[in-house]
Amino acid sequence: MISLIPSIDTLLALVLGYLLGSIPFGLLLTRAAGLGDIRQVGSGNIGATNVLRTGNKAVAAATLLLDALKGAAAVIISAMLFGPIAPLAAALGAVLGHCFPVWLKFKGGKGVATTLGGMLALSWPFGVAACVLWLLFAVLFRISSLSALLALAATALLAWIEAAIEFGLLGRFFSAASFAIAVTLIVALVIAMHHENISRLRAGTEPRIGGSKK
Repeated sequence: MISLIPSIDTLLALVLGYLLGSIPFGLLLTRAAGLGDIRQVGSGNIGATNVLRTGNKAVAAATLLLDALKGAAAVIISAMLFGPIAPLAAALGAVLGHCFPVWLKFKGGKGVATTLGGMLALSWPFGVAACVLWLLFAVLFRISSLSALLALAATALLAWIEAAIEFGLLGRFFSAASFAIAVTLIVALVIAMHHENISRLRAGTEPRIGGSKK
């Protein structure tokens, strides 16, 4: 049974995840590379997609990797230090930290890479599925934001199917139902962070991969 009252371990994992997730790698890397303040470029967020708008693919790739790694690190460290539900809380905390970093007045990125990193650490089959779906949708639609949203929504649906059917794809640390709830909360947050992209998708003005950036 899932407790509605979080344990101390769960709260500590949430805080740990938030602190790791709030490290603004996009901002730090672009400044170190002499590219200025990424918050003054494109959409103004600190994620890899916006870093790519500087024209430096290497820095964008490094941002993507490090943003994913901080989500994975939060999960792995929490699994070693805290209770069985803690890694799920840490994953959620990492995405919250990336989207709302206290160091940047709570204005961060949109959380896709951090979500994927956390998901890979929580359950590699679901993490791999999310990445493969992201690439598949990117090939089909050529729109980065749409691909990410569809991939994460589909992964949340797969998590609920796992909870109902019990394929046994998860580790021993948490139940399939707990995993499905955590993934749904994270995906809902990421979708909310893409509200501007969703508006442009509805208007037909969202940039395509390889096209002009807005």
